[in-house]
Amino acid sequence: MTQRTLKLGAVLLGVGGPGQHHTWLNPEIPGDASVDIRWYIARAQQAEAAKFDHVFIVDSQFITPDSPNHYLNRLEPLTLLSAVAVHTSHIGLVGTLTTSYNDPFNIARRLASLDVISGGRAGWNVVATGDGGTAGNYGRAEHYDYTTRYGRALEHVRVVQGLWDSYEDDAFPRDKERGVFFDRSKQHPLNHSGEHFSVVGPLNLQRSPQGQPVIFQAGDSDEGRDLGASIAEAIFTHAQTIEQGRAFAADLRARAAAKGRDPEQILIVPGISPIIAATDEEARAKEAELVGGKDFDRALKELGRPFGWHDFSRYDLDAPFPDLGDLGDRSFRTQAERIKKLAADNGFTLRQVVRHSIESRRSPFVGSPLTVANEIQKWFEAGAFDGVNVTVTVPSEFARFTDEVLPILRERGVARTEYESTTLRGNLGLPIPRNIHTAALVD
Repeated sequence: MTQRTLKLGAVLLGVGGPGQHHTWLNPEIPGDASVDIRWYIARAQQAEAAKFDHVFIVDSQFITPDSPNHYLNRLEPLTLLSAVAVHTSHIGLVGTLTTSYNDPFNIARRLASLDVISGGRAGWNVVATGDGGTAGNYGRAEHYDYTTRYGRALEHVRVVQGLWDSYEDDAFPRDKERGVFFDRSKQHPLNHSGEHFSVVGPLNLQRSPQGQPVIFQAGDSDEGRDLGASIAEAIFTHAQTIEQGRAFAADLRARAAAKGRDPEQILIVPGISPIIAATDEEARAKEAELVGGKDFDRALKELGRPFGWHDFSRYDLDAPFPDLGDLGDRSFRTQAERIKKLAADNGFTLRQVVRHSIESRRSPFVGSPLTVANEIQKWFEAGAFDGVNVTVTVPSEFARFTDEVLPILRERGVARTEYESTTLRGNLGLPIPRNIHTAALVD
């Protein structure tokens, strides 16, 4: 039996995401890093040299002047990843695409194209879109409600997967001697008609060496967890403690088992932001400087995102946290409810809630390379996660992880020393999905 090893993703955030207000000022980061394809290629190659499983591109389609710097000006994920694909050979390419504001055929074709271009390295981070303002960019008066968003998401993914099976693996003999390019019996229309979508098919693209792109998903609400348990092969999440990580993993796997899935074929891969220095003391000082240097006014603005970019600057900072009613129900509802509960349970003022949002971003992985490696191994062996998605902005900081932490984990057998495969599925240890039409003939 192959030994379980830590899965590794790199979240490429250019000039800085939420809470990274001053990251772009670092001299190592070009001011246009979030739109410079050379920066992405270099970081992907850096991650590939360290034998990472994938690079991860987050995305959304609605911004305000107060959005994080990286969000204000960034490349479309699949266009970006297609460029990265031809400059790499093993690392997976995972892009975020919404089911709320895309049609299944379009997504199926774009992701399948990336999968074929890369030789089987594509992954899809499925999101149902939390930013309610996105509706206005797609001709809608208001955002979908939660039930519709997640019902639509499940059907969307099933339609896309059905389209990816339009051709069986041997549909194109390309036999020049016999003059046979295509076996008509191996092409299958979809003819789907459901609550949200009607799609005839077939898709006009063959399957890749990994069969289908890997499905990633992120969502912490009941609806989000149910969706992940239904369709995801890897879950992108956050956890502050081992206990939280274990509880989340147990819940997701129990839900998956209840749906008839093999729970061991779901990987839990939270995002982390390690802070590494020569000693634990230096790393803690570095953390304190990072936390203390965060911009309160920017954090106040960012607090509005889960509530549909509600403007909190209108309130007295030292008055009790305002009563927001059902605000946030059509945006990032779980985050909004968590913030409301935090304020109510603790009697926090608005200022205290903002301060908490700054402080709560502290990383559990802070210290010397040995300390960080020990902590990652502890979480991994405790079953709190199967891997990590490391936030990447400053190249030298990422290098401290790849060049100083990973060698310790490799020596202990926790992290791989070489790639096992040229496909994302192969490296993640996930099976190739059988084409449903081929399987029907065999079964």
